[in-house]
Amino acid sequence: MNHIDSRGKWLKRAVDEVRRFTVLFIYLWILFGLFVLNERIILGQRGIGFSSQGFALINALILAKVMLVAEDLNLGRWLDKRPLIYPILHDSLLFTVLFIVFHVVEKVVIGLFAGETTSASLPAIGGGGLAGLLCVAVILFFELMPFFAFRNFSRALGPDRINALLFGSACDLTDNGEHHT
Repeated sequence: MNHIDSRGKWLKRAVDEVRRFTVLFIYLWILFGLFVLNERIILGQRGIGFSSQGFALINALILAKVMLVAEDLNLGRWLDKRPLIYPILHDSLLFTVLFIVFHVVEKVVIGLFAGETTSASLPAIGGGGLAGLLCVAVILFFELMPFFAFRNFSRALGPDRINALLFGSACDLTDNGEHHT
């Protein structure tokens, strides 16, 4: 009986991890897809053809896994007792920095394998320079904020309550979370 219980717990954890990964992947794919769409529009205005939704898909897959690992480290646990704005801002900033650093490391490693120097492998984020990097960082920071806001509100209110608030039918929720029609 104990063996069956542990298998059920393992299966539940695996399903939860796949669900978390899928949600992160879809959110990141949309986010990076918007970056690619913006770049396509700008380059199209200059008569330069560009289409790289593969970039958005691959980076969303990789960074969703990076995000899962980083979330499991729970680097913001010291903010658990603080108002929700603090963990939302902390996580948005942390993952903005993490994504940019990961992107730079990824490009440098690929460049080194291709025989390029480290400096030649550095990506020109946002068109290059500090201004481009800051623009991308600010955009990414604000694009991540709704995800972390939703996650922190869900944790604070409980997933059932947040789902009822967002997706419930004609039911209202009272202050204690009970449904009534």
